[in-house]
Amino acid sequence: MAETSMDQVPFAKMSGSGNDFILIDNRSRVLQEQQIAAFVTGICRRRLSAGADGVILIEGSETADFRWRFFNADASLAEMCGNGARCAARFAFLQGICGARLRFETGAGVIEAQVEGMRVKVKMTDPQDLRLDLRIDLASGSLTVCSVNTGVPHAVVLTDGVEGVDVARVGREIRFHPQFAPEGTNANFICKESPGGIAIRTYERGVEGETLACGTGAVAGALAAASILGLTSPVSVRTAGGGHLTVHFENRSGFFRDVYQEGDARLVYTGVLHPEAWQQDAAL
Repeated sequence: MAETSMDQVPFAKMSGSGNDFILIDNRSRVLQEQQIAAFVTGICRRRLSAGADGVILIEGSETADFRWRFFNADASLAEMCGNGARCAARFAFLQGICGARLRFETGAGVIEAQVEGMRVKVKMTDPQDLRLDLRIDLASGSLTVCSVNTGVPHAVVLTDGVEGVDVARVGREIRFHPQFAPEGTNANFICKESPGGIAIRTYERGVEGETLACGTGAVAGALAAASILGLTSPVSVRTAGGGHLTVHFENRSGFFRDVYQEGDARLVYTGVLHPEAWQQDAAL
């Protein structure tokens, strides 16, 4: 990365059910716009820097408490991230940017949230384009998936058990399948665990690998389970990281509205990032 005049950048590291993020109050434009992409990819590197699944910038808004920009670890912009939304809400509350009940702008629309201690409940945008029994051809054979947009696109596969799924291989193939071109999709694998609960594993677009949790994926998995298995609200979702998310919804004959996602938003630590944290010059 080229030399930058950005000096120390205050940040917080947060975790939502194992999905980890770097959050920065960028209302005063502490980051130089032309260098954000390199900054994001630099600081998201694990072992070489702070490491994270994504970066959340909190910025000013004229219509809500704040606006966010959410960047995946590869610096691609995502419209929505459920676990990130909870962390953004609690971060803004802790920073005094807003109260415990708040609204903020995302690429998927205005999101409402409520902070209660370490837990946050977020009202999601209404899901779109739910498709059941979609057949796609993979290298290993034909597969039936559900697809739904819960702020970002998701494919959901019902399995007998998630532990034996090759998420890296099959998830990546689904993620880049022509059926979901050009933007691609996240890939989720679910199984029923209890009368009101499922387990889930997710291959995340933008991270390009399995993550310990995905909030919009948990919502997609819960809605797929409601559609296919007849589960009713609320649905408990056990993530790969061992955390539990709760998905609330109203099911109107297969049309889902008033969808809420609830879970933890842990403040791990705060500090400052120095230029060495995002420099990627191979000569250094």
